[in-house]
Amino acid sequence: MSDVPIISVRGEAVIEVEPEIARLAVYVQSKDDDRRAALDRLTEHNRRCLDLIESYGEAVERVETGGLSITPVLRYGRREGEIRHYQGTVLIKVVVTDFTALGELVARLGDLERTEVHGPFWELRPDSEVYRQAAGQAAERAVERARGYAAALGCRITGLVELSDEGLGSRGTVDMDGAVPMAAFAVGGVGQGEPEAIDLAPATQTVRVSVEARFTATAPELG
Repeated sequence: MSDVPIISVRGEAVIEVEPEIARLAVYVQSKDDDRRAALDRLTEHNRRCLDLIESYGEAVERVETGGLSITPVLRYGRREGEIRHYQGTVLIKVVVTDFTALGELVARLGDLERTEVHGPFWELRPDSEVYRQAAGQAAERAVERARGYAAALGCRITGLVELSDEGLGSRGTVDMDGAVPMAAFAVGGVGQGEPEAIDLAPATQTVRVSVEARFTATAPELG
């Protein structure tokens, strides 16, 4: 067993920053007694929604279709199992980077016929520079703490044995599939003009990083 003194410490960092992106989950639906008519209506509503989103240009970073379904809704009671109508649903996932346009976009999406809007969900990008900064601060604080212990013992650190990352923690993200809708099945305001933009306050993102480090040190002067 080595007689070299070892100093083990933990370094932590917490950074609070503004979000970098906002995610929206937009559900477009249709309903009709005929399956084909329900599909045609869904196609029409989906195209109208996509046209609106795409009209915001570079303010929208990404648009993706998350899934589409046409489902028979059954009648229960005296004639159980009979089809009442068909319901169509398509999910559109949107990533917005220009928050100055976000309130208007959310309001206009919520004003579309048979459209349900979930969000916004504020996030940092997965490759955000903030994560690197937090990791660097945590490592620096581990070194500072080790040097402080070494100074108290009358020795100095001489090398690094191990540095382990306990992981990154980020608070402020929300599961898009389980969120409460902002607007549900809003009926378009035909002849009423455009809806007023919604005032949105971006949620602060908190990033936490913790590392554990082990350093070798010179022999302490305990006398």
